Amino acid sequence: MSGTFAFLRIPTTTVPIPSCSKSSDAHLLLPDDHQTKNAGLCSVKKLVLPLTTTLPFVLRPQDAFAAGGEFGILEGRSLALIHPVVMGGLFVYTLYAGYLGWQWRRVRTLQDEINQLKKQDDSQPELEPEPSPLQLQIQQLSEERKELIKGQYRDKHFNAGSILLGFGVFESIGGGVNTYLRTGKLFPGPHLYAGAAITVLWAAAASLVPPMQKGNETARNLHIALNVLNVLLFVWQIPTGWDIVLKVLEFTNWP
Repeated sequence: MSGTFAFLRIPTTTVPIPSCSKSSDAHLLLPDDHQTKNAGLCSVKKLVLPLTTTLPFVLRPQDAFAAGGEFGILEGRSLALIHPVVMGGLFVYTLYAGYLGWQWRRVRTLQDEINQLKKQDDSQPELEPEPSPLQLQIQQLSEERKELIKGQYRDKHFNAGSILLGFGVFESIGGGVNTYLRTGKLFPGPHLYAGAAITVLWAAAASLVPPMQKGNETARNLHIALNVLNVLLFVWQIPTGWDIVLKVLEFTNWP
């Protein structure tokens, strides 16, 4: 019986478990095809840890977005806050552009005042030892005008208006697009209507520049009136914009 079992005993060969350790010599006992499989397993094993680490960020992007992550970072808080920051800066820049425009207007009106005073001055300077009060006023206005001319307010106002028009139109439309990306719709209301009106006023005021350059006083006065209305709408829009910022902070996540 024991001889029969000995005859039927099947020879076994111990195959070492593949190892990725460089210090082990067990892989020398394996055939070439086993070595190839072992190398492949080692490569896969090395990729497991990085993939495991990054999967939570890849598989759950919705945690960072407001509307489900369909548009990626475009729905995030960072992009949503760009609009109020830029528009706040443009509001201050609007006041600066208005100051530049008023200074340039002062340059033009001062010359008209000086011309009117000269018409009223009938004195003869060569016969009077001291200048008259009217002449002193003319000198004062002339000096003021010279200083204003040195400030180059005309060119500065033109450049400021161009920047304001470009960035203003771009960001006013960008704010609406961002709202649609985050929520899937727009919200008709005071903020949206006032923003659209401000954009139209920017374009209308800029369209008056050609007749203004030709000396059309009606166009100049209308330009000023449109920009004053623009500033008033801007001021009125700040509270509604602040309410929207608070909602963005509440319903969105970084980035």
